[in-house]
Amino acid sequence: MKPAAPSFASAFSHEPADKRIEILRLVGDSGSISQAARQAKVSYKAAWQAIDTLTNLAGVALVERAVGGSGGGGATLTPAGQKLLAVAKLLSETRGQILAKFGANELLLPRALPVLSNMSVRTSMRNQLPCQVDKLERKGQIVRVHLRLAGDALLVSRITKASAELLGLQKGQSVLALCKATAVVVTPDTTAGLGGQALRISRGASGDEVSLQLDGGLQLVGFATAGSGIKTQTRVKALIDEAAVVIALAA
Repeated sequence: MKPAAPSFASAFSHEPADKRIEILRLVGDSGSISQAARQAKVSYKAAWQAIDTLTNLAGVALVERAVGGSGGGGATLTPAGQKLLAVAKLLSETRGQILAKFGANELLLPRALPVLSNMSVRTSMRNQLPCQVDKLERKGQIVRVHLRLAGDALLVSRITKASAELLGLQKGQSVLALCKATAVVVTPDTTAGLGGQALRISRGASGDEVSLQLDGGLQLVGFATAGSGIKTQTRVKALIDEAAVVIALAA
């Protein structure tokens, strides 16, 4: 699959206080991911995840970074990152103007505003991968949806026939594949799975959290068993159970 053109639309939440956008802005202000994390009151790891997710969704690099060890390193916004922030600010201002305009309409409020707020739902699923439907494999009431990621890597989502019908899935359609980090098993590069390179590792007694970059450029987070021997900059594979992959469409 050819790399998709940059698409900022999917990188935005309708909620003006989107933490990911706030972190990106703070990186631009401070020139440091670690400083942005402190100012946003999130962990350094969470700040990286915000940047990785926005990069996946935008389809273009937003931050130029130089890793400087456990304390982080310098970081600057790319022109695309600066543009995304400018558009985010404009969308937030426009949203506020629209809600203020309708705020005096007693026929709409207060019941309408909660509905508008819920139209954009943020999720705990840290992995959000833009892809295209490659083919649909129907087996009774189950449909295996083959998804093609950037770099032509393939991922499969197993959903019900009813879900596939309600989503109106068809070959060539652009969708998002979502899955929890806990559903991604990262192993040394000796098994089947999505290939990539380990970027950051957080060691833990029950397992190591690994942030990796897939061969097509997308970012992914998963877990390796404790003592796996995986190190940064080494080749790894990511295994994702088909039932753990959720398909989402843009509203």
